[in-house]
Amino acid sequence: MNLRFFFSRRTVAHISKLNPRVLPSHSSGYRCIATPPLFQLPQANGASSPAERPKSTKFDNSFVRYIHTSQEVDLDGSSSNLEHEPESENDATMSEFLSRFSWIMRKKLSECYPECDKSTIDGMLVIIVGAVVSEMEKGGLEQMTGPAASKMPSQDFSEDLWRTVWEVSNVVLQDMEKEKKKEKMKGFLQSEEVKEMYRFAGQVGIRGDMLRELRFKWAREKMEESEFYESLESFRKGESQEESREEIVGGGEEGEERVTSLPKRHGKIKYKIYGLDLSDPKWAEVADKIHENSEVMSPKEPKPVSGKCKVVAEKIMSLKEGDDPAPLLGEWVELLQPSRIDWIALLDRLKEENSHRYFEIAELVLGEESFQANTRDYSKLIDALVKQNRLEDSERILNKMNQNGILPDVITYSIEVHMYCKSGNPDKAQAALDNLRAQGLQPDIKVYNSMIMAYVKAGKPTLGETLMREMETRDLKPTKEIYMALLSAFAKAGKTADADRISSTMQFAGFEPSLESCTLMVEAYGRAGDVDRARGNFDQMIKIGHKPDDRCTASMLSAYEKRNSLDEGLNLLLELEKDGFTPGVATYTVLVDWLSKLELFDEAEQVLEKIGETGEAPPFELQISLCDMYVKAGAEKKALQALGVIESKIEKLESDDFERIIRSLRSGGFLQDARRLYGMMEARGFMPSGSLKIDMMASQVVKSGKKSNFSMLRGK
Repeated sequence: MNLRFFFSRRTVAHISKLNPRVLPSHSSGYRCIATPPLFQLPQANGASSPAERPKSTKFDNSFVRYIHTSQEVDLDGSSSNLEHEPESENDATMSEFLSRFSWIMRKKLSECYPECDKSTIDGMLVIIVGAVVSEMEKGGLEQMTGPAASKMPSQDFSEDLWRTVWEVSNVVLQDMEKEKKKEKMKGFLQSEEVKEMYRFAGQVGIRGDMLRELRFKWAREKMEESEFYESLESFRKGESQEESREEIVGGGEEGEERVTSLPKRHGKIKYKIYGLDLSDPKWAEVADKIHENSEVMSPKEPKPVSGKCKVVAEKIMSLKEGDDPAPLLGEWVELLQPSRIDWIALLDRLKEENSHRYFEIAELVLGEESFQANTRDYSKLIDALVKQNRLEDSERILNKMNQNGILPDVITYSIEVHMYCKSGNPDKAQAALDNLRAQGLQPDIKVYNSMIMAYVKAGKPTLGETLMREMETRDLKPTKEIYMALLSAFAKAGKTADADRISSTMQFAGFEPSLESCTLMVEAYGRAGDVDRARGNFDQMIKIGHKPDDRCTASMLSAYEKRNSLDEGLNLLLELEKDGFTPGVATYTVLVDWLSKLELFDEAEQVLEKIGETGEAPPFELQISLCDMYVKAGAEKKALQALGVIESKIEKLESDDFERIIRSLRSGGFLQDARRLYGMMEARGFMPSGSLKIDMMASQVVKSGKKSNFSMLRGK
């Protein structure tokens, strides 16, 4: 903004005649440093100079620099006696305001009047500051910074000049406020609470710009909190002063009675607390719900039981198996007229004194109207029955719950999933999981664990892996047990790609390869017939520091057995024995099976003796190898003994085991026993191979061959 035309020519001419000593260079809080001009600005032709430049001036005043200092502003040049007097806070604030104001206005005047010398600029500044001071004396700083200050009439200043004065005053006040907050912020930065948080943030690893930003953020919060409480305190003081004034004014004459009446109400009363309109009807419903919940949280005491009612209660406690509790419960209800708390007290006592009848009576109590059964009552009873492995009873109560129209919650659905998983029915468990999702609910990690384990036990590890991937998308970290269960299922099935994928996922999840996981990888490649990959995993396990145990060695030998690499298997055993390895029952079992297939019966018998020396019970797989070996060796008695052990644990046989025994019995002439095992295989749901079907059909046509002596031996 150009201030050239703010002053009239007469005013400027008058200012130029003022004595320069009126406003010395040190009086306004600024020091004047004159520097020689680097170059001379040309004067415009025809430009009129308001005043002649004094001859004593040696330098161009347009290059005079002003440095702001903290000295006191003195407008009349008589500040020598006031420098040592203490100033009040208001005087100090006003002095700072005038100092800043003079500094900014001096720059503006120098820019607009470059042809004027310093004394002329000082004279203009004296007039402006004098007017500002006179206005401030009327109403303080607010007089110059209020919204109406820019519209104040002035006899000496034009409207534009007065607007400029008002704008500069606002800028000065804003700068003062910023400086005040900055100084206040420095104090809070050094407060003990901020320092303590700063040290803690540094200890947990926060560094650099983020730590500095956090420190300023905490200091700013503390400052805002302090300002808030200061405003509350000032508000409280203002209220107390107003009340005291009202008491003084309204006291009236002594003995005069003051009558106070409420103002007349118009419309509906509205109560507001922190912005909430409590006159809304919904708050009445909230109050009722709070009252009901308080009764639930703090229930009443149960009714005292005495007299005949006490006798009936004792009979209920002493019920035996087979006794019908319904008549006694009906009599007890008629005598006591119980409420929910009375039923709960009875069930708690029954659980302690007669736990074997608790579930039966609790099921009857759920149907009582006075008990007011809810979803949680049903879910607690179902959960207790599931933990007792009473799955049929828990399923019956679940059906009763649905019949009574009580909707299950997320806890009930989760218990239902656990129940069906425990009973080995993953299809119904999946249906319960779908119902849970249909209600807009999400399963927790326990539900996922139960479902995955159920699929693994049912021989469906692929579906279990699908649920595991779903867990990962929901940021639920699967446990190591889940990974190992899936890895074991894929390894037993010989699915090397799936097993390798699970192993890699485990490592990405932070689980280091263990001896168990490495053994499963060797077993997976061994069952798939990939001996080289199996040996690679075996060697890698040794490199990372795991010593192979009996089971891992047996898995590696089993892989060599599939390729019939006896020399490599024996060399492996010799290398491990040099490192201190001692074969166990699992390794000996693989050797017996391998030697029996090679028809090295004497060597197999020697290995059997070593199994007996260990003192451990032989595994079930050894009986399959012995049955095959003795049938081939023609030892009927030993073969039939091994067959009897196998039939006693027929549920442990897999499809490959059935085919091996049936083929061995058929080739050895035990046709009747082969047909019996063939029927057991079909009853178990295993599908025989095409070659086995043809062999069994051919065996029915053949009329000659050895007859089974199994039934005769049993008779003897």
